[in-house]
Amino acid sequence: MSILNQPIPLILPDSSEAMWYPWLADLILCIHFGFVLFVIFGGLLVLRWRWIAWLHLPSAVWGAFVEFSGWICPLTPLENWLREQGGETAYRTDFIAQYLLPVLYPGDLTRDLQLLLGTVVIVLNTAVYCLLWRMQSRGASRNR
Repeated sequence: MSILNQPIPLILPDSSEAMWYPWLADLILCIHFGFVLFVIFGGLLVLRWRWIAWLHLPSAVWGAFVEFSGWICPLTPLENWLREQGGETAYRTDFIAQYLLPVLYPGDLTRDLQLLLGTVVIVLNTAVYCLLWRMQSRGASRNR
């Protein structure tokens, strides 16, 4: 009998593979939470390490854009897919509504609240970058 006539075994994920999905979903959750914290507070890191601005500014723009546009961050569907693959239930809202708002605010995420969160990101980070700019301007004028 040749190898071409052999039946192809059907490979199904065993329970050990399926148990990785919830772990990966939790990892995505932690990364997502860290990204949200970086978007909000990353400007403070720039006060110490200037090069972080190259990472923080695009992140803050993305975070504010997601809030203003009403989009859902791509990490949310990825986390939900991993949870479903692991036999868990996915959630129907976005990351902020699912995890952060129950801690920070009572009630559901509304469009007005999304706009407020986007505004907070912009105002907080604008204030930090203005402070940084003023600090650099003063330092440059002292060196003249």
